[in-house]
Amino acid sequence: MKLSIIVPVYNEVNTIEKIVNKIIDLKGLDTQIIIIDDNSSDGTTDILKNKIFNLVDLIIYHSQNLGKGAAIKSAQKHVSGDIVIIQDADLEYDPKDYYALLQPFKKKISDVVYGSRTLGKKRYSYSSGFISFLRIFSNHMLTLFSNLLNQQNLTDAHTCYKVFKSEVFKDINLQEKDFAFCPEITSKISKIGLKIVEVPISYQGRKVSEGKKISIFDGFRALYVLIKYKFFY
Repeated sequence: MKLSIIVPVYNEVNTIEKIVNKIIDLKGLDTQIIIIDDNSSDGTTDILKNKIFNLVDLIIYHSQNLGKGAAIKSAQKHVSGDIVIIQDADLEYDPKDYYALLQPFKKKISDVVYGSRTLGKKRYSYSSGFISFLRIFSNHMLTLFSNLLNQQNLTDAHTCYKVFKSEVFKDINLQEKDFAFCPEITSKISKIGLKIVEVPISYQGRKVSEGKKISIFDGFRALYVLIKYKFFY
């Protein structure tokens, strides 16, 4: 079972090399690593070109900053693995969780798996890795709204760790260019009638001062996109 790992990256000069090495160090996995540099301006591009290009299978360079969703869409047609996983380029998510995320596929119980930051934990506590109550509350409310519209029962709809059988992933016509990729694909998975299995994962959030890019604006965008794909597409 080959695993295609899509890594969107934008201005992660301090973490990109570390996350790639974490993936490479995983034992017993057949991997394809695809990195999409979304027009970084902080030195990330130089690291990719000088240190990482020969460690991964493909690097795609955007000529302008388009957003996480656009980066994932750019990688979509290059996937060669049986399973596809989305991996952020920061260190909030640990690739060691891949082993647990792949288990439902090995057991043939699901075509889509999400890594939940809150499953099995007290949601309103910092034990889940969130660094502020506002982020905990926002994630919880967005997940509830997503569940209501999509008739799902997820604990963490907006997790980065979204894992798919490649034929499922390739068949989804992605439209959203920014962080709204998350509500878009969750809604479209619901529309084709696939159940999402969740697996507990580790998580260590970071602050805006440390490079966190998602904002409250993206929360409102998520609400809009959930409504958009529920009622208008």
